Amino acid sequence: MTDALSLTELRQTALARARSGDWSGAAAALRTVLADTPTDLGSLLLLGDVSHSGGDTPSASDAYRAALSLAAQAPNLPAPVQAGLQRAQARLADYASDYAARLDGLIPPQQRSARFDQSLDILLGRQPVYLQEPRRYYFPGLPQIQFYDPAAFDWVPELEARTPDIQSELRAVLSEDQASFRPYIERTSGHLGGQDHHLLDNTDWSAFYLWKDGAKVEANCARCPVTTAALERVPLDFAEGKCPSVLFSVLKPGAHIPPHNGMVNTRLICHLPLIVPGPAWLRVGSETHHWQEGKIVIFDDTIEHEAKNEADQTRIVLLFDIWRPELTEQERNEVATLLGAIDTFSES
Repeated sequence: MTDALSLTELRQTALARARSGDWSGAAAALRTVLADTPTDLGSLLLLGDVSHSGGDTPSASDAYRAALSLAAQAPNLPAPVQAGLQRAQARLADYASDYAARLDGLIPPQQRSARFDQSLDILLGRQPVYLQEPRRYYFPGLPQIQFYDPAAFDWVPELEARTPDIQSELRAVLSEDQASFRPYIERTSGHLGGQDHHLLDNTDWSAFYLWKDGAKVEANCARCPVTTAALERVPLDFAEGKCPSVLFSVLKPGAHIPPHNGMVNTRLICHLPLIVPGPAWLRVGSETHHWQEGKIVIFDDTIEHEAKNEADQTRIVLLFDIWRPELTEQERNEVATLLGAIDTFSES
């Protein structure tokens, strides 16, 4: 172990070498000090400074981060140390900015694929990693995709083509029977989990169901025969007592559905926007989509998502859920059997 006198001499040597511009010599002396006293905050900051001056950014970053971490556990530091910590924070921010600029410059943004662009944002800390976090049932091995490309689903063009007819049925229901639209989150529904949710029993987010928890609402389907028939080719995820749900989903002006995660990751949620009178958006993970009338949106609701209607009029979409395309027919049958029975058994 280096004795106290030697440590003092080493610190003085480091300072003398730094004043003469011998940055590598100063850094070597400071590393010897820190090998014996790794919590010496002053030496860490000085190591960061001499490494920075010598152009050794990685070593400066390591020293500055170690100093900041140590300082977080030591309140009431003297003013010169606080100034050094502020300098460390500023330089780390500069390093991060320069690093990001260098990586951003490798491939111009307009030439990047969407997934690569997202990976770069994650690497640089510009967005977090969002993954499936279903609240009830997780099926392993499924890809982590926020929004799916509707072009990959052969039933989409036909359903989109029926948009005007579906809009007509919706408007007829709206004009005849507003009372049939019930709050999407009702006290016994279990949606979003919390019973104190601000949308609980609130018609700011309401629904007119064609199927609800796997059961066909015959009277409502009879009022919307075109909509019902248009869904016949769609791979709805039937499981007794659980799914699908098919509904006209209403979001009143200013209504905000806060961030949440869906129940099971074996399905995807689909929206066919029918009435979009102004700015209204859906965020899934790191991506935000603005609804467009007649353009289907398909997403994984077990990835954190939220929505808001910023228009001054009501937004309405046809909402329904489908099997994830990655599941085999056997897996769909297995999952349907499990979900249909899951509440009939109690855990022992």
